[in-house]
Amino acid sequence: MNRPQSILIFLPDGSPRSVKIAEITNRVVKAILIPRNKLDYIGERDEVKNVGLYFLFGESTEKAKPVVYIGEAEECYTRLKQHNREKEFWNYALVIVSKINAFTKAHVKFLEHLAVKTAKEVNRFDTENGNVPTKSYIPEYMEADLLDSFDTIKILLSTLGFPIFDSVNKKMVDKSEILHLATKSLKAEGDLIDDGFVVFKGSEARNHTTPSCHEYLINLRNKLLKDGILIEQDNRLKFLEDYIFNSPSTAGGVILGRPSNGWTVWKNRDGKTLDELKRR
Repeated sequence: MNRPQSILIFLPDGSPRSVKIAEITNRVVKAILIPRNKLDYIGERDEVKNVGLYFLFGESTEKAKPVVYIGEAEECYTRLKQHNREKEFWNYALVIVSKINAFTKAHVKFLEHLAVKTAKEVNRFDTENGNVPTKSYIPEYMEADLLDSFDTIKILLSTLGFPIFDSVNKKMVDKSEILHLATKSLKAEGDLIDDGFVVFKGSEARNHTTPSCHEYLINLRNKLLKDGILIEQDNRLKFLEDYIFNSPSTAGGVILGRPSNGWTVWKNRDGKTLDELKRR
């Protein structure tokens, strides 16, 4: 169960769109969010010149999901400069360090293993890491502490706009709250969530688009097909996994193959539209 949290976010240069340093004040880890164009600026500070876990976040014109690369380093700033030269996709780096300088190489290798493994299982982001890194050996008491730190890391990442470890699936939703989109030829299920609209695994979509279908909907359908999130089956398309759209209308448009008002096409089991349920 979620519980109330107080999170301190410090803006070192005063800009809400620049570097952010976030922490839960009674926990031992903190997160530093760095826009790529602020890499030189953060190099003048001490926060990222330490042992830590880091994430690179970006978008791909060819992939349907946002992209993440997860790594660890004994000196994070040096590693980020290396990735700035060698990796193109990322726009933001996010570094996790210990506020009391307690992390060792073994600690962050354990966290890296756990982060990559969890990100691949949750599958909200396309993980650039090819394989799950080897789990380093640490004593049982230390593993317990790091698992507690990982819970804090999940909260900080979501707060800063990267819910990479937040699972969304049908089992977590009350059946009475599931929304349906149905025509004579297809059925789909979904739910309005905090950061968009999720269409659940097993939902169906039309295998063609209408002449009035917007180009962005066509492009998104093509990305979903290319990534194997949608497959062709029995003269329709089928979702092989849960997928989060930015709005109920985009979800409805991809499924129907035409522009749609998601607030009216999605309905609960009693026939009430999303508009009636959430906006009236």
